[in-house]
Amino acid sequence: MYKLLLFVLMSVVYLSLFALQTDEELAMHTLFHGKHALNNAVHAAAQQSDQVKLAGGIHAIDETKARNAALQYLQTNLRLNGMNDPLPNTFLRSRVVVELFKIVNDNEVFPYTYLDAGYGYSVTLDRPGVIMFIRLEFPRTYTVLQPITWTIKSSAEMVF
Repeated sequence: MYKLLLFVLMSVVYLSLFALQTDEELAMHTLFHGKHALNNAVHAAAQQSDQVKLAGGIHAIDETKARNAALQYLQTNLRLNGMNDPLPNTFLRSRVVVELFKIVNDNEVFPYTYLDAGYGYSVTLDRPGVIMFIRLEFPRTYTVLQPITWTIKSSAEMVF
């Protein structure tokens, strides 16, 4: 009888460990997917040249086009709607919040160093670029892990 009880208890322990491992793996994949989506978004935003300034020989980013391109790429890659809420039947469950969208344009002195002590982020840009932070929440599969929320950060420079 005691062996049966031990077997049941060990099964619960093994299933709990399996649930923990599954959630940790899914969390890492979610973080990497979010980081890749954000990298693509800032790269697309940084390539939106201001055609009027470019005609005058000045490399600059069109702010409206850059914001639209970044949001479009982010929404497409993370499968979000126009309000950054997840589409039905997708993995994410909560809104992706854009915490920072900063365009470093031709009016700055380069190299330009952006420093955000609150997020522990610094980057030096040698030409116009885009800096973007998003907040992404992991939708837990099991309740073994505590809720996880990341602030993912990325930047990209304009390519001449």
